[in-house]
Amino acid sequence: MAERRFEVLVFDWDGTLMDSAAHIVECLEHAMQAVGLEPRPADELRQVIGLGLEQAIAGIMPEAPAAVIERGVEAFRERFLAPQPTPSELFPGVEAVLDELVAQGYQMAIATGKSRRGLNKVLAETGLESYFPVSRCADETFSKPHPQMLEEILTDLDTPPERALVIGDTEFDLLMAANAGAAAVGVSYGVHDETRLRQAQPLTILHQLGELPVWLNGGD
Repeated sequence: MAERRFEVLVFDWDGTLMDSAAHIVECLEHAMQAVGLEPRPADELRQVIGLGLEQAIAGIMPEAPAAVIERGVEAFRERFLAPQPTPSELFPGVEAVLDELVAQGYQMAIATGKSRRGLNKVLAETGLESYFPVSRCADETFSKPHPQMLEEILTDLDTPPERALVIGDTEFDLLMAANAGAAAVGVSYGVHDETRLRQAQPLTILHQLGELPVWLNGGD
């Protein structure tokens, strides 16, 4: 039996495992309002999802001074960490897919633009902590698409980049993988559309997460 190509699967969180884009956009809108900026179209705000929080806020306030960006960051964080009347949910079938991948012997990790506090919150709410013994957040290292987040994960797991696969819904995820010398697949149901994802040259584009185990086993 041929040796499988990948041993470690590194997942993005927002837009890949959790359907949280609408909540993140609402928090970005709140941040803009808190610093007195005019509203921006939701589709425009969605484009910074996946970056670290400071980078995302700076991306939607490119002319703002550092102090205003910092106020925006704090406003976003306050709104994001507040109790939600309707919490964001995992995409359909996520836990079943993770169970299947664990049964197949893959190690799994999270690389996210979330803060550590934000990731811990959603991991606890979803009960998925045990699937991801290793994770990195944007407030612990460089934001995507810089490779350091992924490099640190692979160091923790003693895995070379050619044995790792990144799964993400944004160009930032795919470029992080490329910058670290790792492979990546995109998912089309998240933030960035398929055309933008393909520009980063992923191995394939998945249209639902349930396609991942089949693809890993050599299926179409």
